[in-house]
Amino acid sequence: MEWVSDLFGLSPGTVLVLVCVSFCAAIIDSIAGGGGLLNVPALLLAGLDPVSAVATNKLQGSFGVLSATRAYARAGLIDWKGSLPAFIGSAIGAGAGAVMAQVIPLGALKTGVPFLLIAIALFIAFSPKLSDAESRERVRPALYAATFAVVIGFYDGIFGPGGGTFFFITLVVLLGQGVTRAAANAKFLNLASNVGAFALFAFSGHIFWALGILLGCAAMAGAQIGARAALRQGAALIKPVVVIVSILMALKLMSEAGHPVGQWLRGMVSG
Repeated sequence: MEWVSDLFGLSPGTVLVLVCVSFCAAIIDSIAGGGGLLNVPALLLAGLDPVSAVATNKLQGSFGVLSATRAYARAGLIDWKGSLPAFIGSAIGAGAGAVMAQVIPLGALKTGVPFLLIAIALFIAFSPKLSDAESRERVRPALYAATFAVVIGFYDGIFGPGGGTFFFITLVVLLGQGVTRAAANAKFLNLASNVGAFALFAFSGHIFWALGILLGCAAMAGAQIGARAALRQGAALIKPVVVIVSILMALKLMSEAGHPVGQWLRGMVSG
């Protein structure tokens, strides 16, 4: 099995674990987003440096999101023409985010995002109106494309965790889409942000290409399973998964070194 180590730069056992993580993360990500919160730490533990872990994850994530988008598209849930402006806005924002990630301090972003994720989880959990039924638009699609799609895409490029979840909740609340259709279109817009950021990382020299492609293949398989489950069960599955994933993402971010909540908890334990 020396060829595995030569090709991927990692031991066969480590590669197998990463493949399993990528497969499972894609199942979750295709329903509720948040796959990167599993993949990036796994790549870091495997020995990749932080920039390479994020860059390689953008490659594997693009495979998974493309697979989920295809599954939702075959079910007729994606409005290609209507979503194209937001797709372009998301890609542009993500590309800008990937560039600015090199120069902008992320301390405030890392501090605030967990609280936003918890707020989203509570809103979804206790809002009986969220269903597969469509509701009225609160924002015109063109305005959404020029503002929210760009901002969320930028966030996904510069930081990432919860990007797909933010697309999902804004599509439901602002554009009035039903839960399942919003999950589908969120994957389409998340595909744009993944590709936009990946396009910048592709020339950085930080991507582990062979590893990223292998993990991307595993992500494609997992995404098909997750998307098909979401299509079968609709809001009954998507809502609780989004709530659980949002809370887990928030707790993970709060537990990281430097977050005020994590520091306070560690101080309480040590004191």
